[in-house]
Amino acid sequence: MLNAPPHGPLPVAASSLLAGATPAQALLLTENAALTNGPPLLFQRLTAKEREEVLREGQKRVVYRGKMLFSQGTPHDGIFLIESGRIRVFYIAPSGREITLAYWNSGNFVGGPELFGQGQHVWSGVAATNSVVVHLNGKTLRRLIAQMPAFAIGLIEGLTFKGKCYSALAQMLGTRSVTERLAHLLLHLADSYGVREDGAIVVGTAFTHADLAHMVGATRQWVTISLKRLQEQGVLKAEKAKIVIHDLDALHVMRGDR
Repeated sequence: MLNAPPHGPLPVAASSLLAGATPAQALLLTENAALTNGPPLLFQRLTAKEREEVLREGQKRVVYRGKMLFSQGTPHDGIFLIESGRIRVFYIAPSGREITLAYWNSGNFVGGPELFGQGQHVWSGVAATNSVVVHLNGKTLRRLIAQMPAFAIGLIEGLTFKGKCYSALAQMLGTRSVTERLAHLLLHLADSYGVREDGAIVVGTAFTHADLAHMVGATRQWVTISLKRLQEQGVLKAEKAKIVIHDLDALHVMRGDR
């Protein structure tokens, strides 16, 4: 089994949101290559003064790995800007089965689609790594949107991107087999995080088999068996805290590309 991400040191540097730093790609299951580049940066249209004002109106929170940020079925109360770390957004069915919708990184926001504190969360958010977020409640968001057209546009762009992501996920779940989805995820990880070493591609994902299962809509046992089978076939090797891929062509065939 791949190791779970370490807790790691808690970020204490100046806000990356304030600096306008470029976040890592969002991790999600989609066949749309444009979506894998991640969403538009929420703060990219704002001036430095506007960024300062938005962050000044928010409440900074530290969320340690594995701790819930918001929960399915609880009342909405604004959004959370991710200053550092990674937040996993997921849905739990009445049966208890769980599906990961996406992993969101620094510069993105989570907590939608409702923005203004009405209704209930239709999915949950948990810290995949130690994270720092800035909470903006619904009342504050209404005022900032009225004052800052650029901020309003950023929120609309972010919600539009998320809508496309979740639509793409629904299409994958409805039209691709679980085997094809696993191959697609492995290829996506190789493309986004892979490093070439000795003729192979090393993916230091630090995701557990359960993490992979939640992304492709399978059980942990199925993923473990599938990775073991691929290892026996020489396609890859699942090592501690990484996956070493030896045969990309085999994964393309498994996905149905060839």
